[in-house]
Amino acid sequence: MAPAVGIKRPAAQTITLPPPPSVRDVLWSTIPSQPAEAPPAAERAPAPPLEGFLCLEEVDGRRWSYVVDRGGAVKGRGRGGAAGPAGASVRAVSLQSPLPPAEEIMAFIRSYVVPEGFPDSVTPSYVPYMTWRALKHFFGGAMGVFTTRTLLSSVGVSQSKATPGAIAINWILKDGAGRVGKMLFARQGKKFDYDLKQLRFSSDLLLEIGAGIELTTAAFPQFFLPMACVANVVKNVAAVTSTSTRTPIYKAYARGENIGDVTAKGESVGNIADLLGTGLSIFISKRNPSLVTSFAFLSCGYLLSSYQEVRSVVLNTLNRARFTVAVDSFIKTGHIPSLKEGNSQETIFNPPWRHEPVAIGSRFGEAFQEPASFVAIRPLFEDERYIVTYNPTKDKVYALLKDQAKSDDIIKAAFHAHVLLHFINASHARRLKQKQKQRQANPDRSDYGSLYSRNMDFLAHIAESCKIVSSSYGTFKKKAREQGWIMSESLLNPGKARLCGAKPL
Repeated sequence: MAPAVGIKRPAAQTITLPPPPSVRDVLWSTIPSQPAEAPPAAERAPAPPLEGFLCLEEVDGRRWSYVVDRGGAVKGRGRGGAAGPAGASVRAVSLQSPLPPAEEIMAFIRSYVVPEGFPDSVTPSYVPYMTWRALKHFFGGAMGVFTTRTLLSSVGVSQSKATPGAIAINWILKDGAGRVGKMLFARQGKKFDYDLKQLRFSSDLLLEIGAGIELTTAAFPQFFLPMACVANVVKNVAAVTSTSTRTPIYKAYARGENIGDVTAKGESVGNIADLLGTGLSIFISKRNPSLVTSFAFLSCGYLLSSYQEVRSVVLNTLNRARFTVAVDSFIKTGHIPSLKEGNSQETIFNPPWRHEPVAIGSRFGEAFQEPASFVAIRPLFEDERYIVTYNPTKDKVYALLKDQAKSDDIIKAAFHAHVLLHFINASHARRLKQKQKQRQANPDRSDYGSLYSRNMDFLAHIAESCKIVSSSYGTFKKKAREQGWIMSESLLNPGKARLCGAKPL
């Protein structure tokens, strides 16, 4: 066996790695290397001398010139040895003559009451709206002095008929009842969008009713707590409505993304007018005027201002009132009113007892009294997502919506309902005219038709209305868009009932 030959292994070697570069080294490596020696100061280019004029600036239509002010400057050596004005500063010079004090005051006031960029930042109807709004708040502030004084007197503050603890408890209960009423009425929600103007004026009407109840506590101080609670509930319901409808109105006046500015300035105008009315009312109340006369005058002024304030609002959406104006004008003249005309003709106050001739999204049992009518009408609306009918016993046109109905189907159903109502009203007018002629010809005869003179064969009118709607609805939508009305969505407030196609199990 050959002897093993030993292999000499090299000794282990230790390799030392350089430390990783620091962040400072990496940053310095990106900077170009500077020359070893800076050129002498004599070889450098001289710094340009500072000119007197720097720039122009414009603020709210006023122009300013910025210049270098060398007054009192001391010559010295600048940085790097360059000579320059050591004490130079910037001075602003107005290019307009100073405004008179009156104009300065008006400019200060405008900064609180009108949005920036006025009048280009708002729509043209903003000025009449804010004028009537300020007048309304003026009367409201004046009314608040009389109501507060009356409530304090009725609760026993002035005559010291009650202990402070009892007075505080009664006042807290009164305010608590108002908050409960505000919370319960808030569930109305979406209705504030549908009939914005109508609810806004109704809230101001409720506010005056609440103020009247508060003033009545002076005659019945023993019933202060129940009367004050009712008045506060009414006034808080009005406050919810007013607050909920405020933002959509301001949004209609804002041009661009300045709704916050428009809202802030609008509320500022209302607060200023409220303070002025309060001050005037305090001055007048010291002379102890007649409570009834003061309430009548201030209430009439408040409601008149509120009505004109709401009427001056111009909206481009179609609720039931504005939709009725647009459809009636289209049926009678073939034209759609402009935004301003349609809003000015809108009905603002709708009393609860007023008869509404058209119902949208009603239940089946309200529209049909007998199955034969539904069976006869249904084939006419096979291709539509709604059914329109007339109930002679209730003297109302009903538009029933199917479960597939979209926003455009709701608008078309409402349009069809108004067309059918127009045919029925025209037929009714002709029948009345014929009866008058028959009555003049035969005054002794008393039977000129059935009790329901409007209960004609309305099925023929429904079939005729289907033909008219199929050919004219597209024209109606086109003309409405040309006038600026929004037709993609509607605020017609349809009912929640929908007809389903499937048969029950």
